Amino acid sequence: MYIATVPNRDSPPAVLLRESYRDGSKVKTRTLANLSSWPPEKVEALRIVLKGGTASTEQLEDTFEIIQSLPHGHVAAVVGTLRRLGLAELLDPRGSRSRDLCIAMIAARVIDPKSKLATATGLGASPESSLAEVLSLGDVDEDQLYRALDWMLERQQSLEAALAQRHLVDGELVLYDVTSTYFEGRGCPLAKLGYSRDGQPHRPQIVIGLLTNAAGCPVAIEVFEGNTGDPSTVATQIEKLRTRFGLQRIVFVGDRGMVTSARIREELRPNKIDWITALRAADIAKLVASGSLQLSLFDQRDLAEIEDPAFPDERLVVCRNPMLADERARKRGELLAATEAKLQKLADATKRDQRPLRGANEIARRVGRIEARSKVAKHFRWEIEDDVFRFWRVDDSIAAEAACDGLYVLRTSVEPERLNTVDVVASYKSLARVERAFRSIKTSEIELRPIFHHKPERVKAHVLLCMLAFYVEWHMRQSLAAILFQDDDPAAAQRERSSIVASAPRSPRARAKASTKRTDDGIRVASFRSWLANLATIARNVISAKAVGLAPFVKITSPTSSQQRALDLLGVRL
Repeated sequence: MYIATVPNRDSPPAVLLRESYRDGSKVKTRTLANLSSWPPEKVEALRIVLKGGTASTEQLEDTFEIIQSLPHGHVAAVVGTLRRLGLAELLDPRGSRSRDLCIAMIAARVIDPKSKLATATGLGASPESSLAEVLSLGDVDEDQLYRALDWMLERQQSLEAALAQRHLVDGELVLYDVTSTYFEGRGCPLAKLGYSRDGQPHRPQIVIGLLTNAAGCPVAIEVFEGNTGDPSTVATQIEKLRTRFGLQRIVFVGDRGMVTSARIREELRPNKIDWITALRAADIAKLVASGSLQLSLFDQRDLAEIEDPAFPDERLVVCRNPMLADERARKRGELLAATEAKLQKLADATKRDQRPLRGANEIARRVGRIEARSKVAKHFRWEIEDDVFRFWRVDDSIAAEAACDGLYVLRTSVEPERLNTVDVVASYKSLARVERAFRSIKTSEIELRPIFHHKPERVKAHVLLCMLAFYVEWHMRQSLAAILFQDDDPAAAQRERSSIVASAPRSPRARAKASTKRTDDGIRVASFRSWLANLATIARNVISAKAVGLAPFVKITSPTSSQQRALDLLGVRL
């Protein structure tokens, strides 16, 4: 903006506030306000400020007024990323009110996860950021958001197909894992009691399955009833990959509790889908007992490939991690000691002088309670009589289990020409990326829970919304990796890794960032949430002049050098 003085024949010259703008390849000028009625000293003060100078407080204090100031930088970062990813077009190529509201909810979930009612309030009557202004939403209420959720759920299949086309490559890895999350209330048919991964066995829950590519980028999500077993979710994912996504050569990676022998026999093999999974502890013990797995193989190495008749046309990759072995030995020792203490307390109860424990049935009932809660009860034997309880450790059983400490066996149908032994291990370990995705979606980042919806369709739409918010966050994290604590030089980290079985080290650059809290060029290193809070200090200010004739205008706070670095990494302009 600048001040122009325009001659006006016999009248005093007109003093105009103008700005230049670009229309295609042409630079044009428009007049914002007529300042002819201003006193000369006030015009001169404004002229100084517009040229980057400094005017006295007395000159300006009665000239401008900030009539609205909203946090804006984090909105620009998130919405800019959404637009760069073309997520609105993936939802629907045609613009609509529902699409705009869905984009607003996705952005709001990344910026500050809240209930739909609180989100509507923050977008409407009491704006908490510039999000509604940036997206030109106008008045918003929770009923509109719920209708937009329903609209989005109707497009889930086409949206996921578009994400699969963008992020899944035929013949490469597809990662799949499930989690569960507890539910508020008992009115939803999806909410059932089941195995709780949140440590809330007394509360109903839902089960969620997530498909990602090899890098951990989310592609599709599905909601199941809370009592659904992990293996029974595989069939729908196979149908999704084959039919909806049109993939022909698939390497399906899942954990040992999901990709079982039954699933391989009934679903993966008939569909000609390759897999990578792991064996259960009981199967590993059988390999040792049969002689197929020789423990002496790992005296001087930590990785070997073996064969066994029980697994025809499969490759078995055996790994031994000494750190994992030590950790399992420690846990077993603690569990054995805790179980032994409980059993000893029961034995002492049969010997006390006052009100001793009597009755074989009552003693057996209490032993059963201990056995049900203990993970190492199989390593104890006991004798029960009406007035006596004796127990002892089974040392042979403990020693046999300890011999397999640190061992895990991967099973795969992928030919060595496509994935060598090291690549098989690396591929299975990549499942940790899905687990990190679940942590982000369920807890502090996206905050999937608590879930207050009662209609199954609304629950599914809420889960889809959270996945899309994580999709945006995932891409933002990739762009901001250089100024986050995460390792932005994985290639260097791999070069320092002594073995694929060993724990992954951090690269020298990541260690330097963790130590100094600064990048090489001096930018502060922080968490993703801290950077969003930092960018939020960039405000969108609506400024008005008290003088008659000057229309309100918007002025964005100038970013600091570190904020500008973050915006540049995201490819976003304010």
